[in-house]
Amino acid sequence: MQLFYNPQITLESTRFTLNREESKHVVKVLRKKEGDQIHITDGKGNLFYGTLMMAHSNKCELSIAFAKAESPLPYQLHIAIAPTKMNDRMEWFLEKATEMGITKVTPLLCDHSERKKINVERYQRILVSAMKQSLQFHLPELAPLTSFKDFVTTELQGTKLIAHCEDQDKTALSSMVKAGTSTTILIGPEGDFSTTEITTAISNGFHPTALGNSRLRTETAGVYCAAVVNQLNAISE
Repeated sequence: MQLFYNPQITLESTRFTLNREESKHVVKVLRKKEGDQIHITDGKGNLFYGTLMMAHSNKCELSIAFAKAESPLPYQLHIAIAPTKMNDRMEWFLEKATEMGITKVTPLLCDHSERKKINVERYQRILVSAMKQSLQFHLPELAPLTSFKDFVTTELQGTKLIAHCEDQDKTALSSMVKAGTSTTILIGPEGDFSTTEITTAISNGFHPTALGNSRLRTETAGVYCAAVVNQLNAISE
């Protein structure tokens, strides 16, 4: 299945027009013609069948029929992560975490952050691309770059965890996550969270967690968390 994404499509839509970029892809790359079908999701769990009524590389007109609604993930996973200095590593995290199943990402601005600005539009495009590639119908939410202090003092539902590298008692991630629940995990920058940040997080209800015996890169830690939570929920089904 070749999946397209458009947040403007609704359950009431009967006709739809693809933009020029998508139209070119449909006609020039996929070699679709009038009468052929393509699949579209709104990123909110709904899948639509689109039948090509007009196929042109500049403009494709579709007749739309609702296909099905997919249930959201049985759990909520929110990863708040400091963007890496090398942007391609952060983009790799966004792609792989989306493929494995994540509901929200918040880029964090921390004391030791080496990247203090992000390209939100590019991050969003990567999430969309990963969603389509993995044939999922729910697009993870991308929050704006948020300061560490503002984030940890926000009211959050479910289990709250912080993964850091300082020597102190920690509980393995697999022991902290319960299937079918909400989990928020803090992942620090390449220089780790500062001692002050760790203390602040713990005082706001975050529990220290261990991600195995090795010291992981920021982006690897994020993907590890997504994989563990996904697997724990898969086992419980």
